[in-house]
Amino acid sequence: CFGRTKMESGPPHLSAIPGTEALPHHHPHPGVPGMPIPPQMMPMTTPVGLQAIYQDCRRLYADQPNPLQVTAVVKYWLGGPDPLDYISMYSNPGDPSRGIPAHWHYVSFGLSDLHGDGRVHEYTGPEGPSGFGFELTIRLKKETGETAPPTWPAALMQTLSRYVFQSENVLCAGDHVSWHSALDSSESRIQHMLMAEDPLLQAIISPMGTINFIQIIGVTAEELQAAQRWNGPGILELLRNVPVAGGSWLITDMRRGETIFEKDPQLQEVVERGIETEGSNLSGVSAKCSWEEMEESREEREESEETVRQRITPHESEQIKAELRRGLMGQHGSGAAGFGTGAGADWTDHVNHNTDRERKDSLSSTGSTEEVKPGELQRSQTMDAVHVKINKEAGTLLPLVMRGRLKHGRHFTFKDVSGNSAITFVSPRVMGAIADESHPYASRGPWLQVLIPEDFLEAVIKDIEDLSSAEELVVPKQYRWRERGLTISILPDDW
Repeated sequence: CFGRTKMESGPPHLSAIPGTEALPHHHPHPGVPGMPIPPQMMPMTTPVGLQAIYQDCRRLYADQPNPLQVTAVVKYWLGGPDPLDYISMYSNPGDPSRGIPAHWHYVSFGLSDLHGDGRVHEYTGPEGPSGFGFELTIRLKKETGETAPPTWPAALMQTLSRYVFQSENVLCAGDHVSWHSALDSSESRIQHMLMAEDPLLQAIISPMGTINFIQIIGVTAEELQAAQRWNGPGILELLRNVPVAGGSWLITDMRRGETIFEKDPQLQEVVERGIETEGSNLSGVSAKCSWEEMEESREEREESEETVRQRITPHESEQIKAELRRGLMGQHGSGAAGFGTGAGADWTDHVNHNTDRERKDSLSSTGSTEEVKPGELQRSQTMDAVHVKINKEAGTLLPLVMRGRLKHGRHFTFKDVSGNSAITFVSPRVMGAIADESHPYASRGPWLQVLIPEDFLEAVIKDIEDLSSAEELVVPKQYRWRERGLTISILPDDW
C-alpha cells in the first residue's frame, strides 16, 4: 500500500469513444507481437478480466450497457503512456430520499489483469490479486444542466495509475494523496484525495484473481491534514456523516466551499480525541533538521573513536527508509511507510484496524525483502547528551509526535531535506531500535535515534505544549532537560 505522495499531473492522451464489448482494433495478433488485427479478423469475445468488470458494472447500470468511455489512444501494452485501457463513465441518479445527489460514476480498466496473457500483468492465478488487485473509481456530483461527463477525472485516474505502475505501490482504502492543486484545474478548494472502498461496486473474483474497487474522494487541504495527523478511515467516516462533504457514497463536489470543520467545528475535537486515544498514522516528515552530540558528552569519548559523518548518502537514505518500512510492516502486516519527496513531504503508516493494537511497533523485521546488512550504515554508537535542531514548521509537529506516536508505542522520523541527517524519536516499545533505555541516544552514521522513556514522556508533552500554537510561537526557542541530556531547539524556517 501507499501512504502519500505528490505527483505531477498532466493530461494523458485520451479520446472519448462509445463503449464496445469487442476487443480494440489494435489488439496484437497472437502470432505476431504488436501486429494489429484487421477488423474482419478481430475476435468478438471480450477478454475475461474485462468481462468480469463489465458484468459488475451491468449489475448497477443495466440500463447503460454501452456507456461513454475514454480510451488511451495507444494502449500501454503497445508502448503508450497511459496504463488504463478504458475508463467507463456512467450516469447515476443518486438517491434524493437519502440526500445522495445525481452524479457521474467513473470506473477504470487496466490496473487489474484484463487479458490474462502477460501483455501487461504477470498471470498469478485466481487465488491472488488480479494485476495490482484493484481498479479506481470516482463519483463526481453533476452540475446543474450537465448532460455529458467531464473527462478530467479520466486524466486524473491515468496519472494515479502511472504512479502505481512506476512505483508498484498499491492504493488502499484509507490512503491519502497530496495533490496541491484543484483536481479539475479550477479555483476549487478540493485539491487533495483520500481513498475509500467504492460503496456499491463490491470486490469480484475473476479468473485472473481478486479485484477491489478503490474510490477517489476529493478533499480540502484541512481535511487532508486531519487525515495525515490522525488517520484516513477516521476522516472518511466524518465525511460520510456530512452530506455536503460527500455523504454515505462519498461523492466529490468540486464546488464545495466549506470544509467539514467549518461546517461543524466540533469535528475538530473528534479528530483531537482520535489522536489521543488511537494515535496518529503520520510516521515522518521531511524537514530542516540536524543534531550534534553535546560537548560534555563528546569530551568523554576516546580520541580514536570514529566521528559521525555529516551527510547521508543516497544508499544510506534508502537503507533508513527500508528499516522504517520494515518496522511498519512488522507491526501492521500489510502496510508500508512511503517517504514523501521534497520539503514538507510526509509519510504515513497503513493501519489495519483489525490488527491487535497491543502489538509493538518495530524498526526491524524479518518480514521484509529489503534486508539491511549489519554494518552497512556504519556501526552504532551511543551518547550521553544530544542537541536536536528542527525548523519551526516541522517542529510544531513535536506535540503530535509525542502524543500521537510515542505515547502509543510508535516511532517518528524527521529527515533533513538536504540529506545531512535523519532523527527518529522512538518509544521503548519499538522493537529493533538501536537506542534503548540504558542508552537513549544512539546513532548509526548520520541517523540519530532518540528514545523517550515513558516516565519522561509526560514531562516532554507538558513542556512543549506551546508548540501547538504555531501562530504565537516565537523562534528561536530552546527546550532543555539537562538531567536527561536532551536539548531541542526550534529554529526559523529559513535557518
